Amino acid sequence: MGSNKNTDSEFQGAGSKLGLEIWCVENLRLVSVPQSSHGKFFSGSAYVVLHTTLLKSGALQHDIHYWLGNDANELDSALASDKTLELDAALGSQSVQYKEVQGQETGKFLSYFKPCIIPVEGVFSSGQVHLKGPAYETRLLTCKGDRVVHVKEVPFSRSSLNHRDVFILDTSSKIFHFSGCNSSIQERAKALEVVQYIKEYKHKGDCEVAAIEDGKFVGDAEVGEFWNFFGGYAPIPKDPPLDQQQAQTLAVKLFWITLQGKFTQSGSGRLKRSMLESNKCYLLDGDIQIFVWMGKATSITERKKSISAAEDFLRAQERPVNTHLAVLKEGSETAIFKSYFDDWPQTVEAKLYEEGRGKVAAMFKKTGYDVEELPDEDDSTHIDCNGTLKVWRVNSGKLSLVPVAEQRKLYSGDCYTVQYVYSANGREERLFYIWLGNKSSLEDRAEAISLTSGVVDSTKGDPVLARIVENKEPSQFFKIFQTLIIFKGGMGSRYKSYIAENGLDDETYDDKKTALFQIQGTNRDNMQAAQVDQVSRSLNSSSCYILKAQGSIFAWLGNLSTTRDHDLVYGMLDLLNPTWQPILVREGSEPDVFWEALGGKTEYPKEKEMKRFIEDPHLFVCTHTEDVGSQSCNLKVKEIFSFTQDDLTTEDVLVLDCFSEIYVWIGHNSLVKSKQQALSIGLAFLKKDVLGECLSMDTPTYVVTEGHEPPFFTRFFEWDASKANMLGNSFERKLAILKGQSQKLEAPLRSSPNAYSKETTPNGFRRPSPTPNSLRRPSPTPNGSRRASPAPNGLTRRQSLDSTPTFSRSEFNAVNTRRFSSPPVHRMIPSASSPDVRSADNKPVSASKELGSNGQNQSDSNLPNYPYDRVKINSPDPVPDIDITKREAYLSEDEFQEKFSMPKRAFYQLPRWKQNKLKMSLYLF
Repeated sequence: MGSNKNTDSEFQGAGSKLGLEIWCVENLRLVSVPQSSHGKFFSGSAYVVLHTTLLKSGALQHDIHYWLGNDANELDSALASDKTLELDAALGSQSVQYKEVQGQETGKFLSYFKPCIIPVEGVFSSGQVHLKGPAYETRLLTCKGDRVVHVKEVPFSRSSLNHRDVFILDTSSKIFHFSGCNSSIQERAKALEVVQYIKEYKHKGDCEVAAIEDGKFVGDAEVGEFWNFFGGYAPIPKDPPLDQQQAQTLAVKLFWITLQGKFTQSGSGRLKRSMLESNKCYLLDGDIQIFVWMGKATSITERKKSISAAEDFLRAQERPVNTHLAVLKEGSETAIFKSYFDDWPQTVEAKLYEEGRGKVAAMFKKTGYDVEELPDEDDSTHIDCNGTLKVWRVNSGKLSLVPVAEQRKLYSGDCYTVQYVYSANGREERLFYIWLGNKSSLEDRAEAISLTSGVVDSTKGDPVLARIVENKEPSQFFKIFQTLIIFKGGMGSRYKSYIAENGLDDETYDDKKTALFQIQGTNRDNMQAAQVDQVSRSLNSSSCYILKAQGSIFAWLGNLSTTRDHDLVYGMLDLLNPTWQPILVREGSEPDVFWEALGGKTEYPKEKEMKRFIEDPHLFVCTHTEDVGSQSCNLKVKEIFSFTQDDLTTEDVLVLDCFSEIYVWIGHNSLVKSKQQALSIGLAFLKKDVLGECLSMDTPTYVVTEGHEPPFFTRFFEWDASKANMLGNSFERKLAILKGQSQKLEAPLRSSPNAYSKETTPNGFRRPSPTPNSLRRPSPTPNGSRRASPAPNGLTRRQSLDSTPTFSRSEFNAVNTRRFSSPPVHRMIPSASSPDVRSADNKPVSASKELGSNGQNQSDSNLPNYPYDRVKINSPDPVPDIDITKREAYLSEDEFQEKFSMPKRAFYQLPRWKQNKLKMSLYLF
């Protein structure tokens, strides 16, 4: 952050490091709160909280909150509000500010302080000395919320209890968890996390825990002990009905805030973007949330006045205390704010991979390296891509097995089911894809989804199911094929009938027709050829193409293509036509016959194709209702901020939005019991486009079942693979762990590989699966190449050779949905005693063999130590001949802790994408 004479000195350097920075108002000035006191808030004080994250685009994101205790005075509260604007201006006026009121905090704010915050009475003092207090004071707390918990101390009285909430009675020797009979399972489970927190940090882990269920009294001594604290048992009065007035939704209104703090209505109902002028500030009244929008041409004085006026507005309107206030600048509007406008431009700023790396690339060139030497995270392989492949084509309501020799050929007019079996952790795993060609019929698409979902639901091991559309395939799909050719036309009966009925030419590829193929991929184990329109505008200078025409075959190399692209062309030439001698053509030196085959030379794209950064993932909990009449899914979603593995609760269905693909996660105890229903939820999510990302309805959609999460899903979490399957709901699991009874709830371990040694074929019959050797790639050839010599049919992977009959929809009518197994309760307080030791690619490794005591690879732990200033990318005096992909490994333990705010062991346990984000922020990547 740049210096500014008008910026508070306490903000010097603010926002330059990741994580939380907190300040408190003391004697009408800001005082920094030490990290050891983060999460401890005094009800008589006002705070400013800055949360900084590094996005995958390379940009820093700042969220600013000002927290007001219930007993904070007006001067301190006003100063915290003003300092929030001051901090935002110093950070470039691109942050979003949130007003947080004690007891009504936003979920985003509470997610920084898991499992909860418990405000303390009194006022913050930077010079306070912690003295030993009096005897432990018994307290009664209420816990509300199933995702983030609002904890509030209530009077220690029977009258405080009700049937709707969860309560915690904290005594000197025992903590009682009381569940109101009308509270949800999720709320009860989240309250247990608070119990664990209190036990660890208030009782130093030395106290008993008791769970009391509302309405059950017989035969339980702990129940009597609980009620003795309240003078004996007495019935709890019936909960009063919820205030119906709260359910009334007010009309959305937009007000212009004048320089005098007055309000002039500018619009209501559905709003227009043109109503917002850059030289004004506005208040958008969205009923349960109030927004203050500040034009980029407004001054700090105007902005402070508008916030003050908005707070006066809330008081004058006597709005509920849970009404949230968010402050936005022009250009940094949230998706929720934009949703109130009918015509907000639906454009997404291109966050390009090259742009995000621009600064890093420039620094690399100073040290003599090219940016291409940086690891490409997008190209990571998260599963074994040497498994067994089977492909079926949808044809007249049936799935027909595609012959082995044709499995690498897909047609745009058809739909396919792809089964991929691979080895993981000593057992077989299955992954099913539904591939929908761009020119396929709606009937074929519907049947592909229905038939494949039935297969997956009846297959042991709860395989992952993915719906993908041509031209939107994820890279993993291509990697498991290793070589794939996508042709125009189709082989299915519906495609043939459609072109015949409409008098259309059959575009289906054959050797006699002119055909143009665009070549893509990363290496010879992952290359694709896609047939495109044989016209010159299909060309692109960034790519390479193969043209078959008039008895000749041309290999066209674009001027911006790479040597890697050229190697892929040579590999694909051997497959498309191994007998003809190709004619090599470089862009700009094409013979006339080349352009004649394409119908003449015209303009085509000649700019370098830029690769987008993968967006940071977002996790949403989804509730849905089925609209039987329209056969659609009505979806409500709520974002889970700062998500972890613990947020995957067994009663819920969640969607992990990664922008380029989404994952629908089905909890074991959720209401969703079929993969097809889960796919419908995924499509409803894409249609809703919660974040305003302009998501395509063709975005790849995966369905993942609890307890069977694949590595390409778990990579987005700090995944604890040691958590075995458990039975019970969220509350039962967490209570078992808390009381040391986890063994009683454990489900049987997943069977050995032999238990799944029989493969389910789409007609319901069982066939022996390949031997373990069939899941491996051929041994390296004498010249060192891992690629095997092509077989007579051109295939290079081990394929299943059995012939499977076709089958129809009716064969699945008797399939029963079975219960899914699920993972155990997640540890609520991190423990250093049982780390999840992983390698850089997020795979578990043996700490005794591959990792040193600090969590590094043994070979890295022996590296010499150099100062940070000499190993960073922009060092004026760089250390020569170091491994540029692991600059951080050369830091000493002390300097590593100082820079990363964590020891090396903790760093190397993070997923690789998180490691790279941290390294990038420190110019080590």
